[in-house]
Amino acid sequence: MRGTEPPLIEYFDTLYQAMGPQGWWPAETPFEVVVGAFLTQGTGWKNVELAIQALLDARLLTFEAIEKAPVERIERVIRSSGYFRQKARKLKAFCEFVRREYNGSLDQLFDEPTAELRRKLLNVFGIGPETADTIMLYAAGHPTFVVDTYTKRILVRHGWADEKATYDQIREKFESRLPPQPRLFNEFHALIVNIGKNFCHKQRPKCSECPLGCFLAEGR
Repeated sequence: MRGTEPPLIEYFDTLYQAMGPQGWWPAETPFEVVVGAFLTQGTGWKNVELAIQALLDARLLTFEAIEKAPVERIERVIRSSGYFRQKARKLKAFCEFVRREYNGSLDQLFDEPTAELRRKLLNVFGIGPETADTIMLYAAGHPTFVVDTYTKRILVRHGWADEKATYDQIREKFESRLPPQPRLFNEFHALIVNIGKNFCHKQRPKCSECPLGCFLAEGR
């Protein structure tokens, strides 16, 4: 790790000034965010958009519709998202969990304290740390930071973390160094995704063109 780390908020300010608000996560309802969090596992967003639209066209983009629909029908409709059999089972399992524990109310689920909500989500079939935090931040408005491949890649390249850092170690780095504001976490994560897609590639990164390149140039 480098000895002189600038505050992480400087990274956010630099990205925000360079790219502006990202308007992420695109969804009409909290449940649509939940569905998207499952569908995006192991695939690109364009495939998720196709599946979301297919669910909408099939009138399956509500909690009640997913809960009542046969899993085979859900599989057919979300096929474009890949791993569609697993994802259909995961969506059904989530709905069964909310029905069993919260009488089918997402509002009651999302009213849980942050730590308790995360613990409960992680016990649901098909929900890992990234999916849990995505649901918590973007659907429920809890101040938890979403870590993805782009996030870790950027932090490693900038000396904020090493390759062996765990998901929770990286998440806690953001949460301990930033105000616990969902809007800030939302925007910061979206900006990081933008950087990861357009500049911080796994191979041949465009550091000289990246808005964060100034931190590398300064020897940080």
